[in-house]
Amino acid sequence: MDVKGIVFNIQKFSLHDGPGIRTTVFLKGCPLRCKWCSNPESQLSKVQIMYHAENCMHCKKCVHVCPRNAISIAEDERIRVDFHSCTGCLACVQECPGQALTSESEWKTADEVLRVCLQDIDFYEESGGGVTISGGEGMVQPDFAEELVLQLREKGIHTAIETTGCVDPEIFHRLAPLFHLLLFDVKHFDSEKHRKGTGAGNEVILKNLRWAYEKGLNVLIRIPVIPGFNEQIEDAEGIAGLLKGLIVHPDTSAGSLSTSATPGFQCDRIRVQLLPFHQMGERKYEFLNRSYELSGIKALHQEDLTNYQKVFLDHGIDCFF
Repeated sequence: MDVKGIVFNIQKFSLHDGPGIRTTVFLKGCPLRCKWCSNPESQLSKVQIMYHAENCMHCKKCVHVCPRNAISIAEDERIRVDFHSCTGCLACVQECPGQALTSESEWKTADEVLRVCLQDIDFYEESGGGVTISGGEGMVQPDFAEELVLQLREKGIHTAIETTGCVDPEIFHRLAPLFHLLLFDVKHFDSEKHRKGTGAGNEVILKNLRWAYEKGLNVLIRIPVIPGFNEQIEDAEGIAGLLKGLIVHPDTSAGSLSTSATPGFQCDRIRVQLLPFHQMGERKYEFLNRSYELSGIKALHQEDLTNYQKVFLDHGIDCFF
């Protein structure tokens, strides 16, 4: 099939997106708007232009060649791109003499991506690695993700997907069982606080997580630990309690904890990986002419989260970095 998707990066020799040496395929599009997002260019499901001010010659060619008048010059002499009007035709990128305008994303077929992934199949086999679909949200382009994972599995390649869980349950039920591993983000136990930090509540996320465990899928929960959002010990207690109630007990309404256990659900099935906050994506906001709310916040390290980790371990949950 000639299924196409918008890909903004294919990262080889990835060591943090599943077991072994992996190739991570980053798809554009995400239903969340996390304030700390390290890939802000992934959020819109369209080709986007990035502006590198240090390379700009201020020739204004980009303004004149844009067929949609989506490019303007701000008072500070910086280029501004109206992403609502921009169609991603890349005329501005092609005409920019200083390469101040770039696009990291492009439409690719599943076959094209597969060919890139197959270049490293020897590394997958030797290390127990494979291919991880990421984003954005890895399920936001469902037809493309499905076609790619099926082709990868035909080649005997281990597949994983990084998901926010904020996916229409029908799509989640269709795609999740196709992967050998779900890297499933859980960001907060409180739906309203989740909404303030990400732009959406956590009800659908928890529903999909519960379903994945009920179906016996291989799930690794990943918690990005973010200052001012979920880094307190009380937050760890809340998330640990939520996970135990969600997975060990059947009542998931509003994240409540039930006392009637579901046969076959054990706490030792829960695996949690902590992802300490970092600032590696901060400059991308500048390239997109966007403000970054967590600018100046210090990164977290493993040694900062020893007590945070201990909360999960004390609840009988396997927790690691």
